[in-house]
Amino acid sequence: MRVLGLMSGTSADGIDVALAHISGAPPHLRAECEAHHHVSFAAPLRTAILHIANGVSTTTAEISQLNFALGEEFAAAAIAACRRFRVPLRKIALIGSHGQTIYHQGSAAKFPGAQRPIASTLQIGEPSIIAARTGVPTIADFRPADMAAGGQGAPLVPFVDYVLFRDDRRGRVSLNLGGIANVTVIPRATPHENVFAFDTGPGNMLIDALVERITKNRARFDRGARIALGGRKIPQLLDRLMRHPYLATAPPKTAGREQFGAAFADDILAWGKRHRARAEDLVRSVTVFTARSIADAFRRFIFDKAQIDDLIVAGGGTHNPLIIAQLAAALPGISIIPSTRFGVPIEAKEAFAFAILAYESFHGRANNLPSATGARRPASMGKLLHGSPK
Repeated sequence: MRVLGLMSGTSADGIDVALAHISGAPPHLRAECEAHHHVSFAAPLRTAILHIANGVSTTTAEISQLNFALGEEFAAAAIAACRRFRVPLRKIALIGSHGQTIYHQGSAAKFPGAQRPIASTLQIGEPSIIAARTGVPTIADFRPADMAAGGQGAPLVPFVDYVLFRDDRRGRVSLNLGGIANVTVIPRATPHENVFAFDTGPGNMLIDALVERITKNRARFDRGARIALGGRKIPQLLDRLMRHPYLATAPPKTAGREQFGAAFADDILAWGKRHRARAEDLVRSVTVFTARSIADAFRRFIFDKAQIDDLIVAGGGTHNPLIIAQLAAALPGISIIPSTRFGVPIEAKEAFAFAILAYESFHGRANNLPSATGARRPASMGKLLHGSPK
């Protein structure tokens, strides 16, 4: 099957589209990423997404309208990608859309009137619109099925990491540096039951938030770590950040804007103002914190469970040379390898992953890893929307 994977992450900078050719079934599933495409969100639309995702007061009408507006955006991105790839839509058998997360609470909490504590999640980008506009069967809304089985609904990519990166001789960690940093730990020659995964903490999210505020939205991210490399780390701030309680919480665990979003970035800026810190020093400190929090996760939760030979990196943060240099210094003896070495584009790994997850769901097979999400049992994640009759 040729499958399109659609993804917009916590950075909400746009939609990644991956064209995948997939055949077979685990343990002999074969998947190739043939091409990828990125469509940026217009500034007002991105503002609307972040407004809601950051918990700013909103209305049900605004959420509903944004859900349908994003459905149109995802559909348009799929159509534009096919034009760029020169692949007719009729040649696409399936679309897998992650959607746009605007809320995720992986751990159960009390809710007034509920019979038991509940966890919840909400991804928008109406898949009925995608199926209608493209005419292609579309699978979306993956996380709830895992949560219904007692999992945290995240991380979901470890299933794909295991398929792509398992090795009989080398222990590997797959690191995705998106808005949030997450790892999949794949001991050498291991069955999938021994794979585990979790979010280590912030990836690009805090850096991007500081840069946007410091530059008054003239820049969305620190290209090439230019701002950070012009600053000096602030030990007092780093020590404070490294005491964040999330870092000491044992997996399975997930993170998002609820822990490291706009409010946390504003706290850092307020601290910097009180201590008269330079903007570039704040950005450098947060960049170093991102790398240190990842390395800290290795020491706390990984090294005593598996020998690690390779760290396979993907996501936008892979382009930040300071993060990569800090990781190399903190994790000696581990080879840091970009995912492109395995035929997986750095920018589109998660979109590629949701193409594979959709393929498995379409065939009625379990596509979560309970060892990663904490679910009580395997689950087939995703809801199918039929395309237009052809």
